[in-house]
Amino acid sequence: MTIFIDLSNCLMAEALSQLLERSAYDHVVTSGRSPANGFIPDILLVDSTTLGHELLARYPEAKVLLIDTGIAREDLQVLLLTYRIHGILSPETELYLLKKALAAVSEGELWIDNGSVKTLLHGPGVISMTGKQISTITDRERELIACTCQGLTNRQIAERLGLSPHTVKAHLYRIYRKLSVTSRSKLMTWAMQDRVAASG
Repeated sequence: MTIFIDLSNCLMAEALSQLLERSAYDHVVTSGRSPANGFIPDILLVDSTTLGHELLARYPEAKVLLIDTGIAREDLQVLLLTYRIHGILSPETELYLLKKALAAVSEGELWIDNGSVKTLLHGPGVISMTGKQISTITDRERELIACTCQGLTNRQIAERLGLSPHTVKAHLYRIYRKLSVTSRSKLMTWAMQDRVAASG
């Protein structure tokens, strides 16, 4: 796996680079170093300052993993709508979760940090892109949406929430109908764009 780290904080970028190299990631380059000719990263580790169209145009096939360094909720939503982002991490993420996120994103999955999921799902002031009434989403359905956004399978969701896989499937079917979506990826897109409003 080839990783390009482009963070506004050079010290953090270098520390992250060394941490990954010590963890057996042998193709890690930071923006402070000159990459070799023909360098093509699999993953771009960026923050809200360094993420831009120029970087994405330079490496169009790379997956983007955004480090949330305290991005305001509204700004995070704009970034998700503007750029092709495959994952979000908080700066407090532990190494084992960083490794899981890198693996998931490199395999084409979405990865959203728990804190970001809560921000996206429970932030106030949501506008529904489907025109549905968000008040029809129950607390249990919010939990299911959050689990789905974390990339969990129906069986994993069932284990986490103490439900049967059949019940999870039934809940997801109702959620899909309420939100007019037809797949997990579209449900994740909906969650990232609209953030289901917290009840009350």
